[in-house]
Amino acid sequence: MKYLILALLALSTIGTLSAQNTAEATVKKTEASAKSKKKAPSLIWDKIEHDFGAIPQGKPVTAVFKVKNKSKSPLIFTSVNASCGCTTPNYTKEPIAPGKTGEITATYNALAPGEFTKQVTVITSLSDEQVVLRLKGKVEQAAN
Repeated sequence: MKYLILALLALSTIGTLSAQNTAEATVKKTEASAKSKKKAPSLIWDKIEHDFGAIPQGKPVTAVFKVKNKSKSPLIFTSVNASCGCTTPNYTKEPIAPGKTGEITATYNALAPGEFTKQVTVITSLSDEQVVLRLKGKVEQAAN
């Protein structure tokens, strides 16, 4: 009789632990699924760096960065700032509908000869994270 009671008690405990493990596994899968959905990119950039190569001194050059809104909400550029006064950004001002594309242009005023790397920092309504767009190249000194 003792053995029967111990066996029933053991089976009951195993059943309870199994149910707890199943519930915990379900919660973990749900959390992982939510995280993967949360991390899905809402913006797809055609590029985040533009290399002008060699450019002539005194002639401004412009790069275009296109971004596609993959979210279900309108995209608004809330902040677009260049790292210095020699670079001028311009961007789509109206909200970009889901599935549509907007753009940021960055014009670099190539006054000083030599290599350069410039940045345009972008913050949008769809993310707290900033995106840093980069411009680089080499300004060749103008012939006198």
